Parts: sequence; C-alpha cells; structure tokens
Amino acid sequence: MICEMCGKDVPSTRAMMVEGTKLNLCPSCMKFGDEYKAPRDDTGAPTSNAVIQQRLERRERRMQTKDIYAGTASVEIVDNYGEIIRKARMKKGMDMDEFAKSISEKKGTLVKIESQNLIPDDKLVAKLEKALNIKLKETVQSGGQVSGGAKSQTMTLGNFIKVEKE
Repeated sequence: MICEMCGKDVPSTRAMMVEGTKLNLCPSCMKFGDEYKAPRDDTGAPTSNAVIQQRLERRERRMQTKDIYAGTASVEIVDNYGEIIRKARMKKGMDMDEFAKSISEKKGTLVKIESQNLIPDDKLVAKLEKALNIKLKETVQSGGQVSGGAKSQTMTLGNFIKVEKE
C-alpha cells in the first residue's frame, strides 16, 4: 500500500484525518494526523449513502430554475364591463348626461367605455365602482393555467381559436 502523504510503499496504512481530509498514512506519517472516525447517525451506526443522497437532492432543488410568474395573481377589469356599467346606470334611472355630470367625466368618454371601445384607467374604474355600487375588477391567476369548470387544464391553441361550425 502507498502512504498518501509521503508516497512510501508500506505493508499497511491507516485512515487518519489531516486538516479535515481523510488520508491513508504510513506509521511514520500518522503523527501528523488525528484518528479517523467514520461518521455515524443518531443510532450510532455508520452513515449510509442515504445522507449523501439527501444532500444531492437538496443541491438539485437549489440548482433548479424558479418560475417567477408561477402562482402570481393580477387584478384585471371584467370582460363585459360596458354592459355592467350600462345596466347599473339604467338601474339608478340616470341618462348618460346626468351620470357624466355626477362623476365629473365627459359624456363621450362614458359612451366609449359602455361600448367597450375604451378601457377605463384604475382611477376611473374606482369612480365608476363607487358611483354605481358595482365591481369591475376581478383577481385572475396567471401561470399558464386556464380554469375550466371544476378542474384546471393547461392552455392550448384551442383556447385562442374560434372554430366556425359549418
């Protein structure tokens, strides 16, 4: 056997710890190291490859890339906001001119919003919600999932294409 410190060919070597490294040393080099003790688990038995495997798994999880958009939610205006605004305004018994004056907005702006040709900004949405006592914003989950009834499915091209029936 060969001593890993001095390189001599000796009949026997012994495992020793030298500055945190396990080396097989000859009897003359043993004075430079400390007695090597194999790592043991809580029961006192030598550790197995399970510890190494756990460490490798933890390292693998740390090295994986993270999707920063997964699980994020955003607040967006509802799809039929124009119809909701018009119905709420009619329910209050106001015509377009009265309503425009009551919230200090231009009639033309409100006409475009009700016809959904203009998406209102956050400030105007807050005004409309307060004046008509309605909700125009909803929380939408993002991250490649489309909610489809009871279960979620991944987003496909079919979600974006309208198929015309003949």
